[in-house]
Amino acid sequence: MFFGKKTSRPQNRIDTLIGAGTRMEGNIIFSGGLRIDGHVKGNICAEAGQTGTLVLSEPARVDGEIQVSHVVINGTVMGPVYATEYAELQPKAHVTGDVHYKTLEMHLGAIVEGKLVYQENGGHHPPAPAEE
Repeated sequence: MFFGKKTSRPQNRIDTLIGAGTRMEGNIIFSGGLRIDGHVKGNICAEAGQTGTLVLSEPARVDGEIQVSHVVINGTVMGPVYATEYAELQPKAHVTGDVHYKTLEMHLGAIVEGKLVYQENGGHHPPAPAEE
């Protein structure tokens, strides 16, 4: 019916779960589906060239940068979010940082303390400068 560029579909299954009451420190690189109910202190990134769907439930908290193709947030994120395809901010979402997206769905009650930045080509953000 509509003629336009198709976006890849988010994963319908969860391959990995970080449960409530779990606290992790360090960066996470994943492929497939990742659901977080606990607390992660570190960056979360989908495997290069892979579709990765990240789901953050209401009790979830991420202190770090998120870089995935699809993200559904209903918890707290302290850092920037880069969704190369699709970002959904559910009613209990609270993001402190910029949200970069290609397609955005934002529910009533979601909070973003930062900018909403449309990325037409869904490109990744530039790499961080090397530390000296």
